[in-house]
Amino acid sequence: MSANNISIKPNNHRIYQCQAEKKIALLNKLIEESSEKDIIVVCSREPQKIQEGLENKDICVMEDKDFVQNKELQCAFLISFDMPIKDIVYIARVAKATQKAVMLLDESEQKELHAIETLLGRAIKQEVVESFGYEVKEEPKTPVRKKLSKDEIKEVAKKRYEKSTKEKPKYDAAKSERPKKEFTKEKPKDAKYSAKKRAPKTTGKVIQIKAKKK
Repeated sequence: MSANNISIKPNNHRIYQCQAEKKIALLNKLIEESSEKDIIVVCSREPQKIQEGLENKDICVMEDKDFVQNKELQCAFLISFDMPIKDIVYIARVAKATQKAVMLLDESEQKELHAIETLLGRAIKQEVVESFGYEVKEEPKTPVRKKLSKDEIKEVAKKRYEKSTKEKPKYDAAKSERPKKEFTKEKPKDAKYSAKKRAPKTTGKVIQIKAKKK
């Protein structure tokens, strides 16, 4: 199923942010506001439970496996109650809408939306109906460094230069608190070694004389 099969205009295709526990209430509100249109509600699971929560019992609620397999089925206004199991199934859902398609999306389902938008080739517009939305958590922004003027840059450079060329205080030995090291005479060696004298070295060639026998 290609995204080219979708006939509705991008402005008529959107997402309503809605807390999971408030989806039935928002669904009834949307159906009431568009009661003159041919509406079908499609979901990935528990269609009977959704049907029981509707105020208008004439509205048809279908599960994906039945809705998508019916190739001839179309409706003017398609309401996706939840996120489908596969992204390609969502494209098949919207392709059956002739005028308008919306999806009720809980905060926990937002992370799965990226795959659908990638397949669709564009982002889907999101709206919040008063009292049904949830607070979107924004990532903390990195503070932007203030841009300095030329005069401020010169002033900063001047202070850095003065700081780097500032004369360091000379070392004063008198004010130093480091204790002075006391030097003592080397301890005498043991008597055994001090009394020992080295034998004088002999030089020259030693000649051995042998006596002749008579």
